[in-house]
Amino acid sequence: MPDPAPSPEALLQLVRSALEEIKAKDSVEIDVRGKTSIADYLVVASGTSTRHVKSIADEVVQHAKKAGAMPLGVEGEREAEWVLVDLGDVIVHVMLPRVREFYALERLWTVGDQPPDSEDAYGEIDESAAHG
Repeated sequence: MPDPAPSPEALLQLVRSALEEIKAKDSVEIDVRGKTSIADYLVVASGTSTRHVKSIADEVVQHAKKAGAMPLGVEGEREAEWVLVDLGDVIVHVMLPRVREFYALERLWTVGDQPPDSEDAYGEIDESAAHG
């Protein structure tokens, strides 16, 4: 890592740039500070094919290296249905849409973030809360 290492926000910006450059689909950034100590941000994006998923992950790695941030690890490149790029403070998940839908990482990491005002535990509108 360069001295000083890039800030989490700088890493997030280079990930955004890489994803935009290679046309990743449906990119979502999740702030996980206070929820886990493994990272500050998770980024989830989709590719249109296994080749695209692998290319997106490779682009993220190249952007990181250009900025002097060596990835701590890259997993899943062989199958390329879900590739994880660990940049330390930012972890990038690049997935095929069907894999992304199945694992639903966005829901997993954002449960409880929204105030439980008008929906009950089953996602149904609570009429008494809705009408006040």
